[in-house]
Amino acid sequence: MFTMRKREIKDWLTRYEAKYIISESLCDSIRDFIKPFCNSDSHAAGTPPQYMITTLQFDTPDYALHYAKEQEAVNRFKLRARTYGAIGSSPVFSEVKAKLEHTIIKNRAQIRFDQWGAEAIMGMELPECLHNDRQIHDFLQFKRLVWETHARPVALIRYLRESYVGTIDHYARVTMDRELEYQMTDSWDDFGRSGLWRNMDSTEAQGGVLPYSGVVLKLKTLAHVPTWIQELVERFELKNNGNCKYSTAIWREGGFRGYPQAGSFTEELLAMI
Repeated sequence: MFTMRKREIKDWLTRYEAKYIISESLCDSIRDFIKPFCNSDSHAAGTPPQYMITTLQFDTPDYALHYAKEQEAVNRFKLRARTYGAIGSSPVFSEVKAKLEHTIIKNRAQIRFDQWGAEAIMGMELPECLHNDRQIHDFLQFKRLVWETHARPVALIRYLRESYVGTIDHYARVTMDRELEYQMTDSWDDFGRSGLWRNMDSTEAQGGVLPYSGVVLKLKTLAHVPTWIQELVERFELKNNGNCKYSTAIWREGGFRGYPQAGSFTEELLAMI
């Protein structure tokens, strides 16, 4: 069996984050509020500053990672591969994103798009593009968890991210995600180019479907939460709902294919992670 080994994650990026579902009508006011504290993300373009994210989500045969979120396990993690912009125009980033109590810990390795695929993960050789110890370490961590959990590609999530970076507070981030779509897949490298995308903007939250097309607002900081972020939450009376795009996609797809059943492996995962 496996665990998230403390000696492997002690130097990962640790942070705190909170998610909120808001209406589009609030976005202008939030932009005005954060203007004195943030600049547009340098990776984004346009007004508002946005870029496309496409994420390949991995899960175990009995959907243990999905159910870990659904059951609000105190310690849990996600396995995913993420790319940006037009498919094939940027690298793929393998990511392990863990939640250990209230702290978010994430590592990731950058893989050239033409070197990403099943062979890169399941094969014995490392991609040639990995050149430093940190990248090799993070990629091997991803491989280890895929192997030990028997994880495989399950779903793709795609959305537009509006992104801002704090000018004073280290690592402060404000993002707003919209135009959420998903696609079920078993492909390691197609990234949605040959499948059907389904809309999931009307996000389930707080016991029902919201009466508007929801925008996912995310606030990220390191250990110290800046005062202006605290004031942002209070000013707009934001209610944290822990939205998970991947789990939303799984439940939405259940209307077409039936809902996945959790097996004994899920219970072992929740007990041991």
